[in-house]
Amino acid sequence: LDIAVLRIGTADPNQPTLSMGSGARARAGQEVVALGAPLGLQNTVTRGIVSAVRQVGSVTLVQTDAAINPGNSGGPLLDSQGNVIGINTAIYGPGGNIGIGFAMPINRAKSMLTDLSSRGRVARPLLGITTSFLSPEVAEVLKLPAQPGLLIQQVEPGSAAGQAGLRGADREVAIGNYVVAIGGDYIVAVDGQPVADRLTLTRVLERKKAGDPLTLTIVRGQRRMDVKVTLGEAPQRL
Repeated sequence: LDIAVLRIGTADPNQPTLSMGSGARARAGQEVVALGAPLGLQNTVTRGIVSAVRQVGSVTLVQTDAAINPGNSGGPLLDSQGNVIGINTAIYGPGGNIGIGFAMPINRAKSMLTDLSSRGRVARPLLGITTSFLSPEVAEVLKLPAQPGLLIQQVEPGSAAGQAGLRGADREVAIGNYVVAIGGDYIVAVDGQPVADRLTLTRVLERKKAGDPLTLTIVRGQRRMDVKVTLGEAPQRL
């Protein structure tokens, strides 16, 4: 097997390269292949599927059961057509493969490379809110529009969200065995994209940089409105 060179940006036309796919379109059950040098074993190929696309901390990662071990980090995760959809990043477990590996979507990796080239650092955007995802049924019980949305729980003082006037919860109610903080703005669309699940906002933010504009469509009381936000910059991580 001849393994092509992974290059992001302007490639040397004399060097074979891998085509870029889209990690944002990865779906559970999709076949994938991981390349790398696990435990120093060069040019190793493993095969599996996308187990899930999930939020880990503040980022969205592609979870796969393709065997990933120390040494795979930085290697590409390919779809069945050989397109790069992610960069192998981490594993879950005691230090070896147990079938739970994670790859950073290639879209996010390309954005980070652009930041590093232009700013010398990754300028991650910061909105400054915590939210709870509500199904249409729960939203209707809370007398909100019967559609999926993100109910703002807290707004960080001085953050981009705070400066834009977004509001967090001011009281709590019990729904069955759960306590829900209510009274905050209800986000129903992000940059014109309706909220479909709890990751909708995260996916949009991953395509943004600090200083970029963001439009949130919210419901506040009986009013529906668009709120313009200029994203702040998250603290640099060591």
